[in-house]
Parts: sequence; structure tokens; C-alpha cells
Amino acid sequence: MVKPISNDKRAAIVKHMQEGKNTKDVAKWLLVSIRTVERIWRKYQKQGHYQPEPLNCGRKPLVDTTTMDKVVAKVREQPDITLQELIDEFKLPISQSALCRRLRKLGLTFKKRLSIQTNKKPQK
Repeated sequence: MVKPISNDKRAAIVKHMQEGKNTKDVAKWLLVSIRTVERIWRKYQKQGHYQPEPLNCGRKPLVDTTTMDKVVAKVREQPDITLQELIDEFKLPISQSALCRRLRKLGLTFKKRLSIQTNKKPQK
């Protein structure tokens, strides 16, 4: 997908078109296609702005942020809870591995760490 052109060029296109310049001349001056000039000008006329639309690439998460906030709160409240228990409690439509990845991105891990090692022999 092509990157959107800068807002400076968009502003220049709108300015020149408001002054009554020809679409072809504006495209030549700004080194863009005629179609781009037409599209930005039409958008400005319809919507009143020339900002690019956000690029929404990729899959959308199955679990929204409010539910994930509840899951994180539960994990902080009960650190020894399993992934399957979380899925069952919140009725999450994702797998254990997907939940694990989401929690890792948030900085939470399920590795149990002992504060002291039990296998060490006492020093004499």
C-alpha cells in the first residue's frame, strides 16, 4: 500500500484549487498525479478537511481492551490463575496461546518464581 502524501502537499493542493488553478497544472507543480489532486479536492469539498484516512491494517483483536483490563486485574489479584481458568471465567473467544501472547505483551508472565531456592543446603 502506498503511503499517504504529506499534509503540506495536501494543503498546497487545496490552496491552489481554491485560487482557481487547473487540476493538471497543480499536479505538475506538486509532482503528484491528476487523480490525487482530484481526490483530495473532492474530499475537501465534501468533508471540509484533507487529512488522510487512518491505515487500519491487520486483524482486529477478538478481545476488547476493557475485557483485557479485567483479565489483567484478575491476574494481579490472583497470580497463580491458569490461562484456561481465565478463558472460562471471562468467556474469552481465544485460545490459551493467544491469551498468553496478549498477557506477555502487557508485561505479565505465568512463570512461577520461588523467592528462595529449596534445594540449597544450609551453609555451615
